[in-house]
Amino acid sequence: MTESFSRELDRIVVRGVRARGFHGVFPEEREKGQEFVVDVALGIPALTKASRTDELRHTVDYAEVAAAVVEIIEGPPVNLIERLAGVIAERCLTFDHVRAVTVTVHKPQAPIPVPFSDVLVRITRVR
Repeated sequence: MTESFSRELDRIVVRGVRARGFHGVFPEEREKGQEFVVDVALGIPALTKASRTDELRHTVDYAEVAAAVVEIIEGPPVNLIERLAGVIAERCLTFDHVRAVTVTVHKPQAPIPVPFSDVLVRITRVR
């Protein structure tokens, strides 16, 4: 997973957050649902203070970020994974210290009639 953050930002990365959602444009996707997998890379200015103080208040609680991602995946359905990625990015940017985020949404069971291993959308947003 590549992020296009500036060099002034350190990163916290959470990969493989999984949850069942009902996103998609086809009726069967909305009815049956499917598993979505999300990776988030959070850009945070200098994690130096957290590394020195060993205090959570100087960084981002990645458990809270992961819980927010699951809440969004399991929440109201959207048509496109592009929109799902955008909603997740918007939420991640509300956490203290987060100045940028790259969100990757994987849809491994997308309704594609040929063999494939994954479909993904990756977006980067900066506050």
